[in-house]
Amino acid sequence: MSTEKKIIAIDAMGGDKGPNAVLGGMNQFLYQNGEDKVFFRLFGNEKILRKLLAKYPRVARNCDVIHAPNAIKGTDKVRDVIRHAQDTSMYMAIKDVREGKSAAVVSAGNTGILMSLSKLALKTIEGISRPAITTMLPSGGGDSRVVVLDLGANVQCDEGNLFDFAILGSVYAEVIGKMPKPKVGVLNIGEEDTKGNETLQKLNKLLSAHKDELPYEYIGFVEGNDIGGGNVQVVVTDGFTGNIVLKTVEGTAKLIKRVLVDNLKKSILAIIGAFFLVHVFKRLKNKIDPRSYAGATFLGLNGFSVKTHGNSDALAFANSIKYAADLTGANLNDLIKARAHSVANIREEILTQKEAE
Repeated sequence: MSTEKKIIAIDAMGGDKGPNAVLGGMNQFLYQNGEDKVFFRLFGNEKILRKLLAKYPRVARNCDVIHAPNAIKGTDKVRDVIRHAQDTSMYMAIKDVREGKSAAVVSAGNTGILMSLSKLALKTIEGISRPAITTMLPSGGGDSRVVVLDLGANVQCDEGNLFDFAILGSVYAEVIGKMPKPKVGVLNIGEEDTKGNETLQKLNKLLSAHKDELPYEYIGFVEGNDIGGGNVQVVVTDGFTGNIVLKTVEGTAKLIKRVLVDNLKKSILAIIGAFFLVHVFKRLKNKIDPRSYAGATFLGLNGFSVKTHGNSDALAFANSIKYAADLTGANLNDLIKARAHSVANIREEILTQKEAE
């Protein structure tokens, strides 16, 4: 095995479709990206995995199998398994990252448990209060994307948490999204300074007061329709709202696909027209297909833990692996730590205000 290959740990037993989708995704990734870039450490039931690997010689050549006696189910509760997860495929894969054997872990397993185990094993980056689930969603024209966080890790957030999410998102946008000094907005029910709850009001007042000191361009409150509008590059919100945003975007993408297909079937002229617009439809599909942004990372941890949808198929899992590989190729966490240190005085102001209340 080449020492230049990125090593990625895979939770083979997570997700609704199990090891078949996982290994199919690994195979698709290797087919599309070559076998010289990534090597896998595959965690799961060795007997099941060895049998499946016979169908995927490309994957078999590029992975080690590490037996994990147990697996975490999608229906499991955090409180019920957190103390007994040591021999599960999910925890063993996360632990592999903590021990430096792998650069990132990818799992389609239970989100809450993956978050809890990742935070427990990898710890939060110094200067960041909480990690946030982060990804890029389609926005604007062309290949434009918008970074949205948190997408579900933290249901309740105070202004300090949201302040940290802005730091995480801005670094992520610069490094992964190639967006220099991104425009950062706080999601609200209106753009006016008077809108929103007390937490959002405090955060907006603080960020506005320190606008010139921030390492990104703060543009104030943004609304839900701005996410796809292309005029903001990082949207900060709590995990409750962010998860609703994510599911709404995914549902809308599926609705557009269904409407297009249904209408094309109703007319011969529409079918003929579609033939001439096949490249346009292909670009639209790639833009809005949830599988194209299937991976989301728990940003803010000392290591990369990537969550993909529980119902991920091979294509979605392949894209999640590519996403994890891209994360490991960037100096992301060192930059987050440095950025957090550069605004420590503003964070201290938040803490001082909270103590005074």
